[in-house]
Amino acid sequence: MTANRADGPFDGLPLLIPVPQAAKLLGISRAAAYRFASTGDLPTKRLGRRVYVVSAKLREFIDTEDKAA
Repeated sequence: MTANRADGPFDGLPLLIPVPQAAKLLGISRAAAYRFASTGDLPTKRLGRRVYVVSAKLREFIDTEDKAA
């Protein structure tokens, strides 16, 4: 069930965001974000050599983690 609420820091994000920007949103270090991306804990897509976080899946990931906690 999805509530009609403001997404806060997720408002207006593009479909893909750079890993350092995702790190800032999550309040973790850049290195930790890349580590989570490499292990698959962050939902990522590669475009060439660059790694991006899928913002919609990041929202789902955070919502799922919030419900589990």
